[in-house]
Amino acid sequence: MTSGKGRCLCGAVRITAQSVETRHHACHCRMCRRLVGGPYFAASARGVSFEGRENITVYQSSEWAERGFCKVCGSNLFYHLKEPDLYSIAVGIFNKPTQFVLSGEYFIDNKPDGYDFTGDHPRQTEAEIMAEFTSSD
Repeated sequence: MTSGKGRCLCGAVRITAQSVETRHHACHCRMCRRLVGGPYFAASARGVSFEGRENITVYQSSEWAERGFCKVCGSNLFYHLKEPDLYSIAVGIFNKPTQFVLSGEYFIDNKPDGYDFTGDHPRQTEAEIMAEFTSSD
């Protein structure tokens, strides 16, 4: 874990995260692919604060999560799990994106055939991911 700072493309939104996981994931779900035109690379973060919050548009993409965008330049900023209040911040908006290492892939059974990521990391299917969201501990 490390702290992190970043911004959207135009700079209207700036982000500071007190704790950012340097091992990030790639999501191949249909929503993420429609959102960014390919896999969504994101790192889990806590202690997130925003400057320029008035420039953020939030879209509720499911019962349990929302996505944030800069309403000035359209940059994808985050995926936010409402419970347990966890942000997945787009890796590309951080000032030091080279610190991140791919550690897992989500919705691997939704991934188009046109690309593959190398490495020995977990690859979870849609059913496996949905089971995590609906499990009652």
